[in-house]
Amino acid sequence: MKILYHHRTRSKDGQYVHIEEMIRALRAEGHEVVIVAPPSAETESFGSDAGPVAWLKRHLPKTFYELMELSYSLVAYRRLAKAVKEHRPDVLYERYNLFLPAGIWLARKYKLPMLLEVNAPILEERTRYDGLALTKLGRWSQAYAWRNADMVLPVTHVLGDIVQAYGVPPERIDVIPNGIDPERFAGAPDVEQAKRALGLQDVLVLGFTGFVRDWHGLDKVIELIAQDPPDARRHLLVVGDGPVRTTLEQQARDLGIEHRVQFTGIIGRDDVARYVAAFDIALQPAVVKYASPLKLFEYLALGKAIVGPDQPNIREILRADHNAVLFDPDAPGGLAGAVKRLCDDPLLRARVAQGARDAIDEQQLTWRANARRVVALFERMQKRA
Repeated sequence: MKILYHHRTRSKDGQYVHIEEMIRALRAEGHEVVIVAPPSAETESFGSDAGPVAWLKRHLPKTFYELMELSYSLVAYRRLAKAVKEHRPDVLYERYNLFLPAGIWLARKYKLPMLLEVNAPILEERTRYDGLALTKLGRWSQAYAWRNADMVLPVTHVLGDIVQAYGVPPERIDVIPNGIDPERFAGAPDVEQAKRALGLQDVLVLGFTGFVRDWHGLDKVIELIAQDPPDARRHLLVVGDGPVRTTLEQQARDLGIEHRVQFTGIIGRDDVARYVAAFDIALQPAVVKYASPLKLFEYLALGKAIVGPDQPNIREILRADHNAVLFDPDAPGGLAGAVKRLCDDPLLRARVAQGARDAIDEQQLTWRANARRVVALFERMQKRA
């Protein structure tokens, strides 16, 4: 099958991991993938924030920037149409973005079956976190894309309910969570080797990966470690960076435990496994209600004892005391209590770690499995055409 893959993501972050892994998986399944995307998507380095585009977003008036986003659809449509004429694809796969109706236009014009991958309700997300000037236009854009795609692929059932609330019939929604490429983690060292390589032998490592924000709650983990006696073994390892790194490092210094809190800074994707391998307990302290967090699948693939919030989107993957210890995210001491429970009970730690390792195969949480589901959907649509 020849698949035209369209996205507007310029930054090299978690979004791009999903894009790159799906393309690799589709190709590994034997399909030809033709990519239409901003040229900078290929030239930016991992961890970048989209360079000039991010600068424009920060400095231009919101109304002007949002109109620029919408006008980009004309550029995208021309690129898509050119790709159709040159490559004659069988189907269109698009990663949803706000103010981007180009894929729908193309699918209608050339009668291509279209799947729309949705990772977030971007209208609501941007309204809440960034502020949105053209709210009505944004709402039209989101509804137009979701209602007119042949199938919408949200990453969680919670997000699927949001898609359905926009008027998309349930039979045109198929939930496909994020996944993992087990081969990327196949050569990871065992926990003791990984600890020795990082100079963390003889400590109990509480680990977190990703971009650290204030709502992740790592300040509570630092408070918990600060309550330990001087000879305690708990150590926080943060594999990544983020806007609250300086604040958390200062908190650790103020509490006199800076030697027990470590930030690696941005780590290349191929190096993440050797750091996560050193975790005794993997932290998913907080997550938005509709997300399918990539770090969670890395924790599972490496068989880590996971601590996560007890909320619907997380329960789609994790089962309490089977492959994770879950906590009430609204309880003041919920996260600290779950961490303490795992720290104090090595048998529980071993049991949920094994459950985590088994979850990848049990639930088919791989990019290759996702690619096969996508292709099966396309084949079904082609038969109906």
